Amino acid sequence: MDKEYPELHYVNENTRISLEEQTVSWSSAEGEQTLRLDPKCVYIFPSGYQVRMIKPAEGRRWRLRGTSPEATFCHKPCTVSGGGKSEISKSLEDAIITGPVFVSDFARDFETVKEVLGHDFSKRFKDPARNRENGRPILSTERSLGSVIKLLTPSKIDYTDEYNEWLGSIPQHVKDLVFIIKRFYKSDWAEDWMDRFSVDIVDGQPGYELRYRSKKLVTQFLRVGYDEEGSWRTFGLRKDFLPAFKISREDDISASMVVPVDQVSGLSPEVTRKSIKFTTNCEYRFFQRPDDAIIRGYDKQAEFDIARDDAFLSNYHPLTHEEVEEQINDTIRFEQYTKPVRDRLMKFHFSKSPDYCASSANPRIVDGKRTKNPRYLQLRPDIENEKGNYVAGVAAHLARQVPPAQPVQFPVNSVLPGHRNNPPDPTNGIRALCAFNPIHYFELPELFMEFTASLTGKSPSTTGAGSEGALTKAPFNALLPVHDLNNTLVSFILTGYPAFITSAGYVGAKMRVDHDISLLVPEIWSRLTPEEREPAYMMKEGFLEKVEDFDHNGESILASRLGFRITSRFVRIILGRIFNNPTAVMPQEMLEPELQDMEAYVDSIRNTVEAQQRVARNYFEDGSYELACPPLKALLSIMKDGNFEGKTIDDPEIRNQFTRESLLASEWYQKRLDNQVGFEKEHLQRVAEYLQRNIDNPRNLVGIGQSYLEERRDLIAAEIEKMNSKDYREKLIGTIGCDFDRMA
Repeated sequence: MDKEYPELHYVNENTRISLEEQTVSWSSAEGEQTLRLDPKCVYIFPSGYQVRMIKPAEGRRWRLRGTSPEATFCHKPCTVSGGGKSEISKSLEDAIITGPVFVSDFARDFETVKEVLGHDFSKRFKDPARNRENGRPILSTERSLGSVIKLLTPSKIDYTDEYNEWLGSIPQHVKDLVFIIKRFYKSDWAEDWMDRFSVDIVDGQPGYELRYRSKKLVTQFLRVGYDEEGSWRTFGLRKDFLPAFKISREDDISASMVVPVDQVSGLSPEVTRKSIKFTTNCEYRFFQRPDDAIIRGYDKQAEFDIARDDAFLSNYHPLTHEEVEEQINDTIRFEQYTKPVRDRLMKFHFSKSPDYCASSANPRIVDGKRTKNPRYLQLRPDIENEKGNYVAGVAAHLARQVPPAQPVQFPVNSVLPGHRNNPPDPTNGIRALCAFNPIHYFELPELFMEFTASLTGKSPSTTGAGSEGALTKAPFNALLPVHDLNNTLVSFILTGYPAFITSAGYVGAKMRVDHDISLLVPEIWSRLTPEEREPAYMMKEGFLEKVEDFDHNGESILASRLGFRITSRFVRIILGRIFNNPTAVMPQEMLEPELQDMEAYVDSIRNTVEAQQRVARNYFEDGSYELACPPLKALLSIMKDGNFEGKTIDDPEIRNQFTRESLLASEWYQKRLDNQVGFEKEHLQRVAEYLQRNIDNPRNLVGIGQSYLEERRDLIAAEIEKMNSKDYREKLIGTIGCDFDRMA
């Protein structure tokens, strides 16, 4: 048991945790030991695996929740306004909706369930070599719930037309019943599973709400976008789904560094890259825009934060005592708020001061309309909830077998920038920017075309669509954007992190998603293995398809600037780890936005290419092109003119410049390392001279002592001597070096 957090229990591998008996038992020298299973406690095994007893939502059964000791650090750099920077770290739990499990006709539906369970699945694959003579039954212990979801999700690629047609004949609510039975099924039930399920008899007729062992079942739904009328698109989550634990590591402003992996200890064995990136927050509070907090009770975290005594709010309507009284009297709608907001408004109502209060559902009124840009400062969740960081650290220490005195390191695992999309808005002169499907992978040349332009759609926090400059927010940078581009490009080449850009706002011209994809993507990535996160694996499995150039009305459309996009196979297999009916979440119209509106799709690509050309031209006009590293020079020329020295973006000689091998062998990278050594020596020399001046002047030694300053001076001298060695420069290989020649 930990001294600081007494609710943490460290248990042996032979510990037995029983939810039914609500006990934790283990064998020891003193005999069999037993503890009552406490929902307030976290039980940590020597492997770092954690177990908690939780009640997911109102009406749902208690569960044991297991948590992997290795975290997935999702990094969202180079993201434009409205691209979902905050959402990547928000808990999905607040967005989950619960509701009853319905049947259409209990007897008929369960007869259909029996037919599905007894179906012969041995001939479903198009490829006969994949078919098994004796297919695994759905209720077999050799088949997981995820396997059953894949089994009952149509696939034009994998399955025969006959099998897909049969799947299409099964109502979705019947498939959901199959998933429920699979979730609860135990081998000792044998064929006697139906008696455990029932419905009430209402007015002499069978009801519609399903019960398990006489208790009403509750299922979970998640909103993923809106239909064209503005109604929510909600989808059933898997019966065994639980949201990932999240710890916020960054938001708008963070500092990053790249280091060679062989110079870092305390890493996970999953880390295989030669250089890795570390990033940390530079902010104490996050400047949040809680778009969904206008819906009372939906964004529970925002309501909790905004109701705090120390909340800092911007663009919220100042509610008077009369307005608050009116809200309180509207009992039904007032009860939709979470308790913190209700308590805050009630306290204000019964007090004489202050004169105004604020509510999460009442943004400021501008020109007769609610502003779409309300903001508040949120205390960083990782600071407020220190226990989450502590448990993650303990689990990693145990899993990696790192001594307690030695720190464990959490480098970036996945890079997931965001892209803001919008449909055409001719009235306000805003062109379409909606060619992206939910997730795109970019190889480095196309990625840095995207980063250089940093093109954004219309966001609530901006006055219009356009370019935000290199790596976003260029006007706030005192340096020329080319230096940021140089450093970022070197970082990406050295680390080899693949970048998957996720969509916010819209997917295609008609499907509004706001930040729902941004919120969902970390849940997807935390359920991918390290191998599955790699583009080569995704391409091999058919999860990604390259977007090819095409002709439209005699015009060549450079669609290849969009990189690779996820496929229906990605949706079926990967989203099947989260949803009951994954293909409904992201239908073909989302995966191929051109199906929604071809003209908007084509103009979106034109808009992108023209913006890239316009932005690249600026680097030539202001002279900063000459400061670009060679791969970036080639890229800027191609963005501006379509070629570099006669070579296009597809030329192997151009693409080879973006490889780690080419980078390490280049003179310009070696110069960056020389610059870094020179910069550090120059800095330390200034420190040594400063210390010597103070040593030589007795008046500066008051309260410090000469021996202390001499000790510091000698340490600096030893560091300078170390830098003069060849070994020191060798250790810098794999870092980004320095973009400036400080010794010139």
